[in-house]
Amino acid sequence: METENLKNICTQTRRDIVRMVHGAQSGHPGGSLGCVEFMVALYNQIMYHQPKPFDMNGIGQDLFFLSNGHISPVWYSVLARSGYFDVAELATFRFINTRLQGHPTTHEHLPGVRVASGSLGQGLSVALGAAQSKKLNGDDKLVYVLMGDGELGEGQVWEAAIYAAAKKVDNIIATVDLNGQQIDGATDEVLPLGNIALKFEAFGWQVLTIKNGGDIAEVIQVLEKAKLQCNQGKPIAIMMHTVMGNGVDFMMHSHKWHGIAPNDAQLEQALQQLPETIGDY
Repeated sequence: METENLKNICTQTRRDIVRMVHGAQSGHPGGSLGCVEFMVALYNQIMYHQPKPFDMNGIGQDLFFLSNGHISPVWYSVLARSGYFDVAELATFRFINTRLQGHPTTHEHLPGVRVASGSLGQGLSVALGAAQSKKLNGDDKLVYVLMGDGELGEGQVWEAAIYAAAKKVDNIIATVDLNGQQIDGATDEVLPLGNIALKFEAFGWQVLTIKNGGDIAEVIQVLEKAKLQCNQGKPIAIMMHTVMGNGVDFMMHSHKWHGIAPNDAQLEQALQQLPETIGDY
């Protein structure tokens, strides 16, 4: 897909995010806005996937798992605009009996979601299981997982990291969203993690870096490079530097927008910065 078209989808996705969170007066806009380019690139350029008919097993398809499930708004928007379900359903985000729960779940049978997530630290383990299943079944497709940097305070992440390298699970690409913010403040103030890239390398991973997660061309370039380095004996980790609240100036760089909704005036201010490109729901 042309870069300009991808950028238009990114802008519309950001509109979806702020409108969804505003409509529910609940949700997590900050991290969602920061990961837009990554998610749009993944579903529109990088992964081989089949929206319809949706198959939970995903045999013969690339799979994606969202570990930091609280950024569900960006995932729901991208899934809908990739054809998994009607875009109009985005208007039901976080409502009673919706399929679009605040954290992704499976019992509502929302197409595109293969595991409940949001209990942080578990996504990498799940993705590794899926990746090993593909190897056992002779399926040459890849598994992708996205984690937050604050999430790396969970010990299960590092147990999974040890396992992945030890078992040479080399058909997985794990991306860490390095926005430096979590619910209580800056990650370096809450629980400093040091050099995360060196940690993954020490655990036996091949590590790549996206310097600007808001540049979709760079995101695609690094993801394509990661794909080429799969199946060479090492799991792949991408350190992706992003900005919390990217695209809405008053939300950027602040942990305060991790999990609060804009009011009416703030929504209008945000939408003025995000011109409608491919149609609101």
